[in-house]
Amino acid sequence: MALTRIGLAGLAVMGQNLALNIAEKGFPISVYNRTTSKVDETVQRAKAEGNLPVYGFHDPASFVKSIQKPRVVIMLVKAGAPVDQTIATLAAHLEQGDCIIDGGNEWYENTERREKAMEERGLLYLGMGVSGGEEGARNGPSLMPGGSFEAYKYVEDIVLKVAAQVPDSGPCVTYIGKGGSGNFVKMVHNGIEYGDMQLISEAYDVLKSVGKLTNSELHQVFSEWNKGELLSFLIEITADIFGIKDEHGDGYLVDKVLDKTGMKGTGKWTVQQAAELSVAAPTIEASLDSRFLSGLKDERVEASKIFQGDYYSTGSPVDKAQLVEDVRQALYASKICSYAQGMNIIKKAYDRNPGLASLLVDPEFAQEIMDRQAAWRRVVCLAINNGVSTPGMSASLAYFDSYRRDRLPANLVQAQRDYFGAHTYERVDMPGSFHTEWFKIARNISNN
Repeated sequence: MALTRIGLAGLAVMGQNLALNIAEKGFPISVYNRTTSKVDETVQRAKAEGNLPVYGFHDPASFVKSIQKPRVVIMLVKAGAPVDQTIATLAAHLEQGDCIIDGGNEWYENTERREKAMEERGLLYLGMGVSGGEEGARNGPSLMPGGSFEAYKYVEDIVLKVAAQVPDSGPCVTYIGKGGSGNFVKMVHNGIEYGDMQLISEAYDVLKSVGKLTNSELHQVFSEWNKGELLSFLIEITADIFGIKDEHGDGYLVDKVLDKTGMKGTGKWTVQQAAELSVAAPTIEASLDSRFLSGLKDERVEASKIFQGDYYSTGSPVDKAQLVEDVRQALYASKICSYAQGMNIIKKAYDRNPGLASLLVDPEFAQEIMDRQAAWRRVVCLAINNGVSTPGMSASLAYFDSYRRDRLPANLVQAQRDYFGAHTYERVDMPGSFHTEWFKIARNISNN
């Protein structure tokens, strides 16, 4: 057989789908997996899905040798030690100038460490975020490559065709930058997604618990929302979820799903990076805390027995149509805040454009928030009065209210810090750093 254009190692569903996508776009691809049955499964899928040019190999040596030089191999394996093990396996057969691309959700500093190690061996390295899940991998993902620019040029023709194609914008891929920047951006992307998912779940909770909307009504609402400003993958799949019946019993499947959210770590990494960079990201943090709390299922069940009782509400019937409209506006405004927080993390980390304004003060977004803030406040107040937690929406609103104020009560906090720790403070009426003997003055006042 002729040499293939590229190789892919790691054939779980994401790996299989990306390999088939690459082949479908006209690039012959070699595939390898430590568990050889996955190789055979991928080749069979390629035949079934259009006789795609996918060639399977059961050993790393023949796999690497089947790829044209300079060789490019994408890895899609679990982050951490499995990546290092796969690199070792592949590097033993690669030659100077060849390239390895890690397409997993990896900690960006690991990518930078590996790029340096590969450089010492004469190999090129990219860390490439891949977004869109299994369907995206097969039909068009968002790709975020970072690392060696030379390596990126090796695969630019491939990624431009494989990535999602956005009308009026083109392929959903760009070279992010040096080092681990691709993984860093994907990490923050996932953190924003954590916030997005939390906000959508809160919208669902308010509509269901306060508005008493049925799953059929929720399906209609989210389907309608996906035709307007909330148009997105997450809104689309949420609408789908509300329409699926339980094949193992009565009712809808969503009501049978355990209310306990899993996670793989990228949301936590985003919050940690926000703290390291001193960037406020309360919506993303609230989404992470909500996942932690969801894990306390047994404790929550016991607590619900102790804290029973009616929560304050007006008692008047809820206008469903008005509630749906208010929640739509609250969700959109909250999402802007979540996106702004994520973009601030990226901006602070790379500082490419210090003059770039926050999304919140962009004229278009600023007006959209102003137009929606009344509904936003109504939804948060309604949820609080009905005992429905909306940590993401509440955090977003608090973030907005703090950001828009020219003076915050932080002056008192700084005064407290100077009182007990002599940390000094600045003044609003004169330059310089000041320290006051607060304790002595307070005692003199009390003694007099």
